[in-house]
Amino acid sequence: MNTERDLRRTVLPNGLTILTERMDHLRSVAMGVWIKSGSRGESAELNGISHFVEHMLFKGTRSRTAQHIAREMDSIGGNLDAFTGKETICFNVKALGEHVPIALDVLADLVLNPVFAENDIERERGVILEEIKVDEDNPDLLVHEIFMQGFWRNHPLGKPILGTAETIRGFDRARLVDYHAGCFHAGNMVFSAAGNLDHDDFLNVVMEKFSVVPGGATLQEPSAPAASAQIQLRNKKSLEQVQICIGVPAPHITASDRYTALILNTVLGGGMSSRLFQRIREEHGMAYAIYSELTPYRDAGALCVYAGTSAEKARDVVRLVLAEFKHLKEVPLAAEELKRAKDQLKGNLLMGLESSSARMANLARQEMYFHQFFTVDQLIEWVEAVDAESVQRLAGHLFDPARIAATLLGRLGKVKLDRAELVEFLS
Repeated sequence: MNTERDLRRTVLPNGLTILTERMDHLRSVAMGVWIKSGSRGESAELNGISHFVEHMLFKGTRSRTAQHIAREMDSIGGNLDAFTGKETICFNVKALGEHVPIALDVLADLVLNPVFAENDIERERGVILEEIKVDEDNPDLLVHEIFMQGFWRNHPLGKPILGTAETIRGFDRARLVDYHAGCFHAGNMVFSAAGNLDHDDFLNVVMEKFSVVPGGATLQEPSAPAASAQIQLRNKKSLEQVQICIGVPAPHITASDRYTALILNTVLGGGMSSRLFQRIREEHGMAYAIYSELTPYRDAGALCVYAGTSAEKARDVVRLVLAEFKHLKEVPLAAEELKRAKDQLKGNLLMGLESSSARMANLARQEMYFHQFFTVDQLIEWVEAVDAESVQRLAGHLFDPARIAATLLGRLGKVKLDRAELVEFLS
């Protein structure tokens, strides 16, 4: 039990982990069933099946039609949703505390008793094929997808969560049913909840629904990928801008230097006061959107910079981004900039824990990745422990010219970029 936050943890005999956080000042409860595997666990021919199954679970159960599910949730003012990630699938619901039994019953039924009707599969196949086209029409998403496919080359982390048109057309009922049976078992699940609830009362309701779920172990996903420092130039004449993604391998989600990486990212491109935003947008007016982000996984990670600009300015934007890499490597952060980054990061961390939905997700992720729960004071302590020397040391490790990958997408014309130029820009 965590005394700072009213946290409780129970593991059922079948292996299902149940986590709760009591928040008496709220009227609602957020609940989530988390599957501890996502698109990363898919073989090449099954790429996209996690997301397909996620969609299908909303199409009806043995006792409820899709319309019945929607009407029942609307009748209590509840919000039912789901998402698929590289390493997780989550089905979640938020409702008033008095409606928890109904909301939990719908959630459990949806997750455990899907029917996978043939006609629904065909309809949803069409929906997902259109969803893939939506992403292909979004240049920001598309350049990130192309970048990751090259960065995590020949590894499931580099494959799109949605799958491809080819793989989606190959899924039949038998494959969907087999995937559901293989992943949706108690040892591969976490049930988390936060809000106006009592752990013991909530536990009894969950046990009623989930104690019959078969046990099993957490699925083993493919080993850590080796990053590939590819330079990819893709022409897409329909785009008005050149989309740029530049990235390097970064610490994984449980790495000891993860907070140093968060500070570095904040300084580099984590907000309006960041170096990239101020230099490239404010000083030079070369981009409307410019930012950096960390994408950490269980055993790997990436730090990526994104920018959208004109073809005429693309190489200059790349040069300025790498100049900021070089500056972080060569010059320690000033005390004022380090403090500002720490305050920004602490604010983001604390405000990110204000809602019951965020607390519910935080519980599940800490269980799945850390197998323990951290207090707010611990988080703040780790942020405060980061010093300028550790940020500079990490920058020196990350921004090695031989490890930098880059993707340029758009109406490139005569735009060229090669490894020798990246080395030149960083020297």
